[in-house]
Amino acid sequence: MNTEWPAGSGVPANETPANGVPANTAELEPGDLDLVAALQVAPRAPLAAIASALGVSSSTVSRRMARLESDGALRVIGQLDWSVTGHGNPWHVWISASPGRARQVATTIAELPESQLVATTAGRADVYCAVQATEHSTLQDLLGERISTIPGVESAHSELVLRGVALADSWRLPRLSGEQLDLLRSHAEPEQPPAAAQAEPAGDALRVARLLREHGRLTAAQVARELGSTQSTAYRLLRTVLERGIVRPRVEIEPRLLGYGLEAVIALTVTPGSIRTVSASLAHHPSARYVSLVAGNSSVIHQGVFRDEDGLAEFLTTDLGALPGVATFDVSVLLDVRKRYWRDRMTVR
Repeated sequence: MNTEWPAGSGVPANETPANGVPANTAELEPGDLDLVAALQVAPRAPLAAIASALGVSSSTVSRRMARLESDGALRVIGQLDWSVTGHGNPWHVWISASPGRARQVATTIAELPESQLVATTAGRADVYCAVQATEHSTLQDLLGERISTIPGVESAHSELVLRGVALADSWRLPRLSGEQLDLLRSHAEPEQPPAAAQAEPAGDALRVARLLREHGRLTAAQVARELGSTQSTAYRLLRTVLERGIVRPRVEIEPRLLGYGLEAVIALTVTPGSIRTVSASLAHHPSARYVSLVAGNSSVIHQGVFRDEDGLAEFLTTDLGALPGVATFDVSVLLDVRKRYWRDRMTVR
């Protein structure tokens, strides 16, 4: 049974108002935060539908979105199934660097096309990254040589992701009312399981998936222009990749802009009989940005976002303490995210 986390879990109680959102913790304006929260629920919803749910004009929504996109703060992308982004499942890698070399190591790893997430960290290691090999034949080279021989790398520990329990598209900013959420959900794509067990997309379907990866709100008319096809064909291809879960539209924005000033990767050792329960419970925790089962020294990886140090402390001491079967955990606090979802973050606000 999944743990029912209390509202505001991981957030200091004395900083949480009635709507569950701490005041004065976000860098974006309240109207911008409402827009982000709406897009997280329905990334491809028409602007008119978003405006109606938020109680503002369509021109206001359009203006806010255009400004956030031009500032490099927000982007709606398509989160691709792992069968499309590379070969096999990703790997978590923790790296110990020579004194003073962590930033240089992170920069070098961020330049690797196989790196999805790269950050300097404090705690378990100096650099944390998530990588996925492009081919089976390149996996040993990637983990055993290319990363470990980077100047400044003293040691590297890798763990294979067995299953993603919660992915980044499932995290929500808690700002909207139940009525607003219901309005937006009517325009949301139906939740789909990962498409890895199905046939991998090919031809025009693969092209559409890759187009959506860069621009998650592309319309059938825009896809038709890109493919040189009819609009009906483009619409059919769009529905295929979305309904099969090959592409999961989502908002890409740095958590700090939403008032979450602390991000951490927590590697948990869990007794075998409790792994399913713990991972499922953590997937529903308000902080969960990514939860996975792994093969290695750890059993479960929880990547969470927190308002501040008190929020992380509450999670580690109270929330994890409520889960039976958690034996130990190691915490890596992300200091400087250099790459997120295959994108260089140095040019992003």
